[in-house]
Amino acid sequence: MANSLISIQIIPKGENVIPMVDEAIKIIEESGVKYEVHPLETTMEGELSELFAVIEKMNVRMIEIGSPNVISQVKILYQPSGIMMDTLTEKYRA
Repeated sequence: MANSLISIQIIPKGENVIPMVDEAIKIIEESGVKYEVHPLETTMEGELSELFAVIEKMNVRMIEIGSPNVISQVKILYQPSGIMMDTLTEKYRA
């Protein structure tokens, strides 16, 4: 079971940032971690170090594709005994 949930909102600098955000989500998808895209952030589920590595790749990629800098707003739930997104949201699912 995963020990962490991390929600990230990545904010690259530039005029046409939607393709950059799409690229960041592609990095999450390619990582193989479980994730959910929401309107203002994306939540990932996995091991803390693995998720930090994904965030690093996202930030580096934003610079590679033309953003002069990037802001990453991150929320972290670290629970060594295990945690899943579904545990926190199942009562809200129809």
